[in-house]
Amino acid sequence: MTIYLGADHAGFKLKDEVKSFLRGLGYVVEDQGAFNLDPADDYPDFVRLVARRVAGEPESRGIFFGGSGEGEAIVANRLPGIRAVVYYGGPTEIINLSRVHNNANILSIGARLVGGVEIKELIREWLVTDFPAEARHVRRLNKIDTADTSLPQF
Repeated sequence: MTIYLGADHAGFKLKDEVKSFLRGLGYVVEDQGAFNLDPADDYPDFVRLVARRVAGEPESRGIFFGGSGEGEAIVANRLPGIRAVVYYGGPTEIINLSRVHNNANILSIGARLVGGVEIKELIREWLVTDFPAEARHVRRLNKIDTADTSLPQF
């Protein structure tokens, strides 16, 4: 499995730490930028690079490091085939549930809110957690993928 990483200025340092950590675990890691610390960069530019790679390679995963992770997940989820979730602290069970229930393929990290050993271990858990493809979860994901995006009629 290839792991695609991306970050803006807020997540730049954490991305590099996690990149080394993941390579140490034996993962193939491809960095999609940013490649230098630029406080004026814009996260959508880097999120789209990660999301396009993940959408085109079903067995891959992506991790993005932004300030809160929220805007980054919004951008990623606009691409078909992407199921991005956010983690910025709190109960760690959500990491497991994002894979088991939602088959999440991008993890958006709030780098201003979490970091260090804890986030590395949570990422490791997210990567090793399989999607068991229970019928109810597959049914729900299919509804998401085939949703009518027109506005509802009231």
